[in-house]
Amino acid sequence: MTSDQPVLGILLMLGFCTLAPIGDAIAKVLGSTIPLGELLLVRFAVQAIILIPIMILTRRAWRMSSRLLRIILLRTVLHIAGIGSMFTALMYLPLADAVAIAFVMPFIMLLLGKHILNEEVGMRRILACGVGFIGTLLVIQPSFVHVGLPALWPLAVAVIFSLFILTTRQIAHETDPVTLQAVSGVMACVFIVPAIWVGHFFGFEPLTMIAPDNVEWVLLLVIGILGTGAHLLMTWALRFAPAATLAPMQYLEIPIATGVGWLVFRDLPNNLAALGICITMSAGLYIFRREQVTARAKARALKNDQAVQAPG
Repeated sequence: MTSDQPVLGILLMLGFCTLAPIGDAIAKVLGSTIPLGELLLVRFAVQAIILIPIMILTRRAWRMSSRLLRIILLRTVLHIAGIGSMFTALMYLPLADAVAIAFVMPFIMLLLGKHILNEEVGMRRILACGVGFIGTLLVIQPSFVHVGLPALWPLAVAVIFSLFILTTRQIAHETDPVTLQAVSGVMACVFIVPAIWVGHFFGFEPLTMIAPDNVEWVLLLVIGILGTGAHLLMTWALRFAPAATLAPMQYLEIPIATGVGWLVFRDLPNNLAALGICITMSAGLYIFRREQVTARAKARALKNDQAVQAPG
């Protein structure tokens, strides 16, 4: 079991926050010509092709307990669904808006902790959730006016990746990140290939296949490489630091996505969306601050109880 090393975990998460928006921007470029299923297949196939030789050369073990395999299977399904939802959102929304809306995720994680894990959540954090949702609605509103219901796709991303992160944290200390991602890449291909075959047979356009040109092939490979690298960094980060420590760092993904969106597409959030982004970020950071204060208070109380109960 790896001990927590918060500084290393934060640095690894910063790497994830840099690579992920670049990969999303490339996916947005390709989304107008490459079917969603093909994007996902190449994304996960590249992950498997990169990591399986590394596993062989470094003699990492493939064998896992049945419990671990079940959790990885669930994590893989969530990974496919989360990336698929994000790629779909990017077909309709500016990069910065899609990423910002998806950052309703911390509020969803807090509510999941309260209602599923029975964690104690104070009134101030619940109110901060409400403020954060209002900020998210301000980001959604301009996009909803222009594209309608597809503007809600990033909310699906938020729900799915909340579950994905909670699942990853459960097994981060038990698995090697390279092994985890290699096995997940193989599992994903096993899911996606039959889905594409069925979709192609019935003419369901998002699950059909086309022949990419040379530039598209290069960009598809780059998506796979960036996605593999980004999620390795995330997995390593969760291995070295608690999710509550890392989550505030993820907000750097919003300004990075804004910069990438402007450089590639000349897109910037409008005034209302920018206000919503600021509100959402502020509420999210407040929640994480309250979690840290609460955790320290509980630790002090536990330490005092132990001191009182100590003999002599």
